[in-house]
Amino acid sequence: MIQVFNHTKEKDWEEPALDTATAFSPTCHLIVWNDDVNTFDWVIETLVEVCGHTHEQAEQCALLIHMKGKCAVKNGEYETLQPMCTAILDRGINATIETTTIGY
Repeated sequence: MIQVFNHTKEKDWEEPALDTATAFSPTCHLIVWNDDVNTFDWVIETLVEVCGHTHEQAEQCALLIHMKGKCAVKNGEYETLQPMCTAILDRGINATIETTTIGY
């Protein structure tokens, strides 16, 4: 138990239990890479149709891809992202899946 002190009163606070299965499970990121071939409109259309982004989300991702060279356009489990990655690649846009482990 953690005691939190406020200026006016003391409050007992319990820490939430850490779910180790969730805290250390691998999370994947679908990365779309910049190129000199595909147009903004094509990338935006692809992100809307394949990833389910709104037009505004897809436009922001396209700008990040252009300015930074890549953007994590979707996060999730590998099994969910793999078909999206394939669909993006089939449209001639470079994409990869990166795995990271989140933990404390």
